Amino acid sequence: MAEQRIIVGVDGSESSKCALRWAQKQAKLSGAVVRAIGAWEFPAFYSWEGGPMPPDDFEDSARKCLDDTVEEMQQQDPDVQIERELVHGHAAQVLVDASDEAELLVVGSRGHGSFYKALLGSVSQRAAVHAKCPVVIVRH
Repeated sequence: MAEQRIIVGVDGSESSKCALRWAQKQAKLSGAVVRAIGAWEFPAFYSWEGGPMPPDDFEDSARKCLDDTVEEMQQQDPDVQIERELVHGHAAQVLVDASDEAELLVVGSRGHGSFYKALLGSVSQRAAVHAKCPVVIVRH
């Protein structure tokens, strides 16, 4: 029998911490494994010629953010182990791809107004529309 898996999008924000906390509680109830996934990309303004940071710094910064967030949540509830995965790519697409092997996808909501969402879209909206499993959007 395959392990049940709860995927959580983690970016270090308070809303993603709330999502991870919620996933930990759900994992206790269901016996599922929690996998925290962080995604990183090169910023749109990044230039290969004299850019603001060397390329490795983007990945390293994202890994530190993921590790710090998971460790903080792990200290609050050490009963649930949290796996970590850092993926290069757009956060929404990374989570949608990961949802293929999950029973549940959990993301935080930043709570921006409707105009902001309409103008830019959001990871939680894209996940809710395109994920291959049920999605929980946790409001901070």
